[in-house]
Amino acid sequence: MKVLVLYAHPGQQHSITNAAMAKTAKTVEGVTFVDVYAEYPRHEIDIDQEQERLTSHDAVVFQFPLMWYSTPSLLKEWQDLVLEYGFAYGENGTNLKGKLWINAVTVGAPETAYGVDGHNKFSLSEMLRPLQATANLCQMPYLPPYTIFASLKLAGSAEMDAHVSGYKAMLEAMCADKFNVSAAEKQELIFAKDIAGLSTGASS
Repeated sequence: MKVLVLYAHPGQQHSITNAAMAKTAKTVEGVTFVDVYAEYPRHEIDIDQEQERLTSHDAVVFQFPLMWYSTPSLLKEWQDLVLEYGFAYGENGTNLKGKLWINAVTVGAPETAYGVDGHNKFSLSEMLRPLQATANLCQMPYLPPYTIFASLKLAGSAEMDAHVSGYKAMLEAMCADKFNVSAAEKQELIFAKDIAGLSTGASS
């Protein structure tokens, strides 16, 4: 399986967790790593190039920090421009059918801040519904997000290290076609502790 990682972080100079994730993703054989903000500093997205990248890979990982309960702005613009009618959806728009979609999301607040009883009132999965709906429209199987909460507080900790290692293991399993997609789809979120149990079966 060929995996495309689209990394979108507008404040990389301040990043610890995402920077570590990006560094390790680049080392995984079978992964094409694209730093969207570095490639398009003026937001002049090459639509043809991005569509070619999508069609030549089997899975797309969107790696980003949660910002105002959504993606960074350039990643949203990327979706607006690249996922065109006739390419990603609509009449003859079946180029992405069957390709996996997974978000790798870092969240600054603790997990207790999410959900009906939390400060933010909605779960992370609920906040990412527009991305899931987009994946559905593009006929792309949508996997639960690979997530770490309280990422700012945990920066440099053993838990952060485990998250980065889990990210690498997940990408390696996907590239080796040993990530159990069916089992992953049954979860609401995917954490580092889950990866070993999801990496034993063949991808489906």
